Amino acid sequence: MTRRQHSQLLVAGLLDAALPAGASASDNRNVVYGQTTLPPGVRSRLVKNINGLTMHILEAGFEPPDRPLVLLLHGFPELAYSWRKLLLPLASAGYHVAAPDQRGYGRTTGWDGNYDGDLGSFRLLNIVRDTVGLVSALGCRSVAAVVGHDFGSPVAAWCALIRPDLFRSVVLMSAPFAGPPSVPFNTANQASPAGGAAASAGSDMRAQLAALKPPRKHYQWYYTTREADNNMRNCPQGIHAFLRGYYHYKSADWKPNQPFPLESWTATELAKLPTYYVMELNKGMAETVAEHMPSAQEIAQCQWLTEDELRVYSSEFQRTGFQGGLQWYRCGAEARYNAELEIFSGRTIDVPSCFIAGKSDWGTYQRAGAAERMRTSACTKMLGFHLVDGAGHWVQQEQPEAVARLLTAFLQQYLQPGARR
Repeated sequence: MTRRQHSQLLVAGLLDAALPAGASASDNRNVVYGQTTLPPGVRSRLVKNINGLTMHILEAGFEPPDRPLVLLLHGFPELAYSWRKLLLPLASAGYHVAAPDQRGYGRTTGWDGNYDGDLGSFRLLNIVRDTVGLVSALGCRSVAAVVGHDFGSPVAAWCALIRPDLFRSVVLMSAPFAGPPSVPFNTANQASPAGGAAASAGSDMRAQLAALKPPRKHYQWYYTTREADNNMRNCPQGIHAFLRGYYHYKSADWKPNQPFPLESWTATELAKLPTYYVMELNKGMAETVAEHMPSAQEIAQCQWLTEDELRVYSSEFQRTGFQGGLQWYRCGAEARYNAELEIFSGRTIDVPSCFIAGKSDWGTYQRAGAAERMRTSACTKMLGFHLVDGAGHWVQQEQPEAVARLLTAFLQQYLQPGARR
């Protein structure tokens, strides 16, 4: 039997084993949310003194000790719960699996969710510090794989780039990593600074999008605004319906999601993106997704996100709001925080890497050329680039069997037999 065949057979059995015979997910009282939807074998833990945080994690495979650690980092607007369908399959493959509610989310505490509060604590390098602190608190000297989805993807990428000694491999999902920002080169010997035209074009992009018919704006810029949290948290349709619409609109269930590479970072090319990425100028995100709300029949047929599962998200975000997650976008738009990343200009990710996304996910292509740069230069040991059928942006929730198979095959491909913490 080949390694690939073994991996396929293994994962087929792992997902069946996720809920033990005779057990019910309603039996699980070891978790702080999702008690009726998280199976036995998954537990919550609050880990204190993590870079100023008390971090809530979901974990599986914590017995026996000394298993290789796989760390799962969620994106926006998600939680550790987003990995619920992969925790036991990966644990059954022999790994200690941990998924934190990241800074700004869920049951993790110690972060400042005030719009006028401590924004700098949400910058990328500090989120990496959170991750390093969690690994150390768990008693691990290394991580078999750090896996990041959506905004968790750049965190995972920076973990692997900065600390390859600690993070031995990286899997990026739904958001390609094109490499660190570059420092302008040879400017002392040129008549005009290199990159000046590009910088001018970037600063004018908002005006170019606003000049389109109909006028548009980029969602990442919208997420930096003061009104974004209130628009989503207190929307007329209610937060539960908002999240249902948001997850549906970016999934493979919304059939117009048929992505393709953009040719350039220009307003006319960006206008080809759905309105959840390039919004109409006069609408908030709540109004944007309301236009694409699934029908009652579509909701009833949605097996990858049932109403009980969705209620975990809506209850948590009703309690915390979205501002904690939105702070990440604000840092991404701040020149001062991007400038500190230039310290790593020219560095590459040299540990084994892999990319996984849904075939119906525009996230792979929303930045023109990013996926190609990731494959050809930013990651020097990319072992796989996978676009999964039947999945949109929420690939690990929409197609967990396929993702579990890809992850276990990737880990088996590079991880030395007998490797431990």
